[in-house]
Amino acid sequence: MMQIRPVSDLRNKFTDIEKIVQSGDPVYLTKNGYGAMVVLSLEAYSRITEPEEYIMDVADAAASSTEERLTHDEVFGSIRRKLNG
Repeated sequence: MMQIRPVSDLRNKFTDIEKIVQSGDPVYLTKNGYGAMVVLSLEAYSRITEPEEYIMDVADAAASSTEERLTHDEVFGSIRRKLNG
């Protein structure tokens, strides 16, 4: 559900806004009834601005859960075989 709050809530209800953004949802802040800014968690911001960095973080997390490692030739050989049929 979209969260729209007055910008004064950033000061007066920071904890509430923090809980919302930590759950993964953005909070849209208004000033005098008009959109002023969006508050995001660092993770959400990173996904938007640095998709490659986010993908590498996911890959690092996956790699840390297993000892399996593949060589360059194994990875790209598999891709070439799939592409070439």
